Amino acid sequence: MRRWIWLLLPVLVCVQPVEARRAHRKGKRPPKQERITTCDSVRNMIYMIGDGMGLAHVSLLQISEGYENRVAFDRAENIALIRSYSANNRVTDSGAAGTALATGYKTNNDMLGVLPDSTAVESMMSKAVRRGMTTGIVTTCYINHATPGAFYGHQIYRRTLEPIADQFVESGIDVAFGGGRRYFASVREDGRTPVERLRKRGYRVIDSLSQADTIRSGRVVGLFASKHLPYAHKGRGNYLPEAVEKALEILSNNAEALNSGFMLMVEGSMIDYVSHDNDTEAIVAEMRDFNRAVRVAMDFVDAHPGTLLVVTSDHETGGLTLPSGDADFSKAESGVLTVYGSTSHTAVMLPVYLYGAGAEQINGVMENTDLADRLMTLLGLK
Repeated sequence: MRRWIWLLLPVLVCVQPVEARRAHRKGKRPPKQERITTCDSVRNMIYMIGDGMGLAHVSLLQISEGYENRVAFDRAENIALIRSYSANNRVTDSGAAGTALATGYKTNNDMLGVLPDSTAVESMMSKAVRRGMTTGIVTTCYINHATPGAFYGHQIYRRTLEPIADQFVESGIDVAFGGGRRYFASVREDGRTPVERLRKRGYRVIDSLSQADTIRSGRVVGLFASKHLPYAHKGRGNYLPEAVEKALEILSNNAEALNSGFMLMVEGSMIDYVSHDNDTEAIVAEMRDFNRAVRVAMDFVDAHPGTLLVVTSDHETGGLTLPSGDADFSKAESGVLTVYGSTSHTAVMLPVYLYGAGAEQINGVMENTDLADRLMTLLGLK
């Protein structure tokens, strides 16, 4: 009997729904399979995006830290893969990828929070705000850059940075730490700056993370650089993990006071920047920094049941590969080289690492838009 089971197994594995097989034969995408329902145990979500981070970047981190030393990614309880192409290009940019990850809709490269026909689409963070959840953003670039901007902004061109900053003021997001002071401090047509408008709405606006030491709850915006913050290997220090820890403290206290959940989006922005430069030393530094921030988030999940951590990427940058330093594998150690295929983005699939409540609900190979849809379902935002 056992022999027959093994003979049948390949057949069983290859069985597909009739609609999927027909769609495949016609060259169409198979219909989306809705397999999960709202998970009441997921109350909070931490959504971490390593901009430009591919599987090879994580592998490089593991190699640089030594395989005997576990990195935070190794603690993941479930893993999936996502495809990243945009609506008009097999290789996405951050605007289109951020829109897909934030809203569940694909759009054209260079567009932000809108469909290819310019129709605005609501992000999961905007839905969370509307439902009464407390929300936050932490980034190492400017708060109105493409990836964070996709969680609240709507622009046909992602580099219209002052209008995106204006849309942040109207977003209702409670906490934001990052750069971009120049875009929030410039005077608009009404004679006021976005900073003045934020303060009028009850936000504390700070220019260093240390000023948040005494802040435990409420609304706060930290504008810590004119544009983006320094690179990890050029003096950024421990900003990202400390900013994540502070944001989680404020959001969790807000959520407790409001009897609501929270959502925090974190971007490791500079992984992309240094990957465009094919700078291995800088990539390792950025990955180590992002790894420390992921560890902070995982420790928070351990202490706060009902929290889901999702770590993924918008696209891979650099075409990084890690070949052996020598083709003679009879040697005990041949070294590992870092070889780049591009100074741009690539079309490879991206890993998704899941940890905490509901981690088992997201599996397989999917579109980046499917990931967003499933996360919104788990949070009850669909």
